Amino acid sequence: MQEFLQQVISGVASGGIFASLALALVLIYNAMGLVNFAQGEMAMMATFIAFTLITRGVSYWIAFPVTLAIAFAGGIAIQRIVIRPVERAPLLTLVIITLGLATLLNGLAGAIFGYVPRSFPSPFSVQTVDILGAFFSFRDLGVITVSAAVLLLIYLLLQRTTVGLTMRAAAHHAEASRLLGVRVSWMLALGWGLASAVGAVSGIMVAPIILLEPNMMQTIIIYAFAAAVLGGIESPLGAVIGGLIVGVTVNLAGAYLPFVGGDLQLAVALAIIIGVLVLKPNGLLGRPTVRRV
Repeated sequence: MQEFLQQVISGVASGGIFASLALALVLIYNAMGLVNFAQGEMAMMATFIAFTLITRGVSYWIAFPVTLAIAFAGGIAIQRIVIRPVERAPLLTLVIITLGLATLLNGLAGAIFGYVPRSFPSPFSVQTVDILGAFFSFRDLGVITVSAAVLLLIYLLLQRTTVGLTMRAAAHHAEASRLLGVRVSWMLALGWGLASAVGAVSGIMVAPIILLEPNMMQTIIIYAFAAAVLGGIESPLGAVIGGLIVGVTVNLAGAYLPFVGGDLQLAVALAIIIGVLVLKPNGLLGRPTVRRV
């Protein structure tokens, strides 16, 4: 039982990371109906920025919010410079642009920082604490705490502030919002900035576990896609729930299914994506699409 609890807590920690990146995907999808394939690379670039600040002597807990602020500004810049000129283009064009952006960011990171994996510092100790007879690492508990705090702040922003409500209105009812004087384009830019900052959290939290290098998020983004699809690609709450479910499921499968082990955990995430698309395409909290004939 103790081992099971340890695997669950470890899965929740991983799920918090997946949930952060999944929430970033959902924010962009809600704003534009677009899956941002560059979200992982944007998070990776933000993590390199945090690494640069920390290695130059900046405290981790100062580098963390500074990096989120830079990521937020970078997300706005990408929307205004790259996405806005083509935001009315066909969806396929936008998808190709995000794929190109991902390739560009990956190559840029490789050119600047190189492809040699680096150890990313963590403020949390790898020592363990005994809870109900099971041993949990302070790092897992720290990741859970930070991820939960960030997700709670995003929820409060979207649900309890005027800016958040305006962003949601601009995303779902763009024309009506324009008639009411809302600058929809800037609301979309704020959505991109917010998604970039939330995605940066996942990169900074996962880097101490998987090492820092330009391709570090290419596996994590698949888990995040699985979380977003499972929860419902239009539901921020669904992204969080989906992330936790994916994290725990993948962890338990790797621990208790001999044919999965540590090598086929990604296949579990892909199986979740396929299963949800076949059995419940709208996800757990997604809204069914209604078409008038």
